[in-house]
Amino acid sequence: MEKPRVAFFDFASCEGCQLQVINLEEDLLKVLEAVDVVTFREAMKEHSDNYDIAFVEGAITRKSDEERLKGIRANAGVLVALGSCATLGGITCLKNFHDQEYVRKLVYGDKASHYETYPSRPLNAVVPVDFKIHGCPINRDEFAMVVKALLLGKNPEINNFPVCVECKMAENICVFEKGMTCMGPVTRAGCGACCVTEGSFCWGCRGLVDDPNADSQREVLATHGLSVQDILGSFRLYTGFSEVAK
Repeated sequence: MEKPRVAFFDFASCEGCQLQVINLEEDLLKVLEAVDVVTFREAMKEHSDNYDIAFVEGAITRKSDEERLKGIRANAGVLVALGSCATLGGITCLKNFHDQEYVRKLVYGDKASHYETYPSRPLNAVVPVDFKIHGCPINRDEFAMVVKALLLGKNPEINNFPVCVECKMAENICVFEKGMTCMGPVTRAGCGACCVTEGSFCWGCRGLVDDPNADSQREVLATHGLSVQDILGSFRLYTGFSEVAK
């Protein structure tokens, strides 16, 4: 029986999500026993346009990106968005809150006219996306789970509860009690609350849960003398596209 052919592609991103795939190490070897990786620029020189499953990292930041992505979508039986840039638009969407010509000149200076750009967007703003693996970077165990589900012909079960649940399971002290703000009450879990566990706060990189409990978030903020405006910057860091798109 022929193995499913898998390809990895990237657009505007740091490619950290693909690095997480490589970081699977021994588990990656198990994945490779079940699939045939035909394109993976970060790990191999070979390239093929003949593939069944495409994992795509990065946001779409140029008109020319659209045509390339549409070509990938046309070739792939299944397209999986890999990481917050691909699923949400991610950090690149911060530029959407500014005049695009100003942004281009700020980045490229007197060579700005040589570089194509437009407001950043996630993959599903351009083509249909079958599945999403969230995070910045992705959780490598979740990636392995998604691959396994796809090989079994099942829909991957992605967590749809807030990071606060994982924080309680890890017995973390709520960061609001430490005087910090946090996106945990409305952010999709699946990261193991790693940022909070390591002494930081939830940055919201996995995006919002379906039907987030906004009232609960407001209540938590009010309890600590804060408002939605106090966390708006944190919200925009990863999910700014959804705000501008409205």
